[in-house]
Amino acid sequence: MSNESRLSITDSLTEFYDAQEVLLSSSSSENEVSDDDSYVSDISDNISEDNLSNDIERQSLDGASVVDGFAKHRTCLPAPCPNTSNISLWNILRNNIGKDLSKVSMPVQLNEPLNTLQRLCEELEYSELLDKASQAQDPFERMVYIATFAVSAYAPSFYRAGSKPFNPVLGETYECISEERGFRFGDHYEWNKVTSCIHNILSGQRWIEHYGEIIIKNTKNGNCHCKVTFIKAKYWNPNVHEIEGTVMDRDGKVVHRLFGKWHESIFCGSPSSPMTIWRANPMPKDSELYYGFTKNALQLNEFDPKTKSLLPCTDSRFRPDQRLLEEGNVEAAEAQKQRIEQLQRERRRVLEENSLEHQPRFFRKSSDDSWVTNGTYWQQRKDPGFSKMDCAVLW
Repeated sequence: MSNESRLSITDSLTEFYDAQEVLLSSSSSENEVSDDDSYVSDISDNISEDNLSNDIERQSLDGASVVDGFAKHRTCLPAPCPNTSNISLWNILRNNIGKDLSKVSMPVQLNEPLNTLQRLCEELEYSELLDKASQAQDPFERMVYIATFAVSAYAPSFYRAGSKPFNPVLGETYECISEERGFRFGDHYEWNKVTSCIHNILSGQRWIEHYGEIIIKNTKNGNCHCKVTFIKAKYWNPNVHEIEGTVMDRDGKVVHRLFGKWHESIFCGSPSSPMTIWRANPMPKDSELYYGFTKNALQLNEFDPKTKSLLPCTDSRFRPDQRLLEEGNVEAAEAQKQRIEQLQRERRRVLEENSLEHQPRFFRKSSDDSWVTNGTYWQQRKDPGFSKMDCAVLW
């Protein structure tokens, strides 16, 4: 992948609309979606059972299960998600009217056992689209794969409207090395995002909707650009979750058309003769019992015995509140969550009283005020190792 690549950064929960919707994040684009009917056709292509699981499993010499030469990951969480029907979101909102909701402590049952840092890494689930883009010689074909990758980042959210990730504390880190897909998460990427909205937050079945525009430009030259529109649901239109996009040349001439649904599949071409660019991976068995996690999400908080000793103590996988929630111990998770939040308040108070600012260890601010890696994480991971690192007590 090019060093110029950027990955989307989603905002945390910031603003409530009304009793029916909650805004999660919005893009820099304020353009309203056209009221014209979408030309997107409802194309469904059944995936054969043979394609759902074509991994060949074998036993290694030490007895560990491996798939295609790599360690086999877990297929479910230690415990199912808790029942949140007894939590009154209305009371929580009513008691916090006028407050900054990003600073309001929510019950731990409303969380999923993943961190926002891990959710950002989750957007790389379909990184093979970037591999295809890097191999494409035609710049317009390359843009098709880049645009599809930008849309695919929303797919895991379809089953996740019922919970939110843990907020990271200042100084927390997360690393993810995927040997199967050939990437390491530590780098800083950037995308503009569409608006994400959870419907029926107070009553009824919650569901998530994304709407707005993503504008994708080639930073090297202006010969090619793309606009992808997430179509807002309409009462008279039963088709929801649809996207449509166009890849255009410098003069605005359409070279490729994209269409599909952000949680299912993306096609290129015309509805009469589409070419499948991407299809979401099938959901694991009983995923509704485990926060609606995809197969990829199940692995993000998993401890690999081989790398556990190599991680810094600030890694999200060591968070006790998140781990306890994953294990189904809600009461202990709530207590740990309160303790960790209080520790962060105390660290912030000490900094303010001494007129100090937190100094990031692995990132630096660039000339455009964005944060980029300073190149020290992977080197320190090898020598002398994070066990020698002096860091604040985060939990």
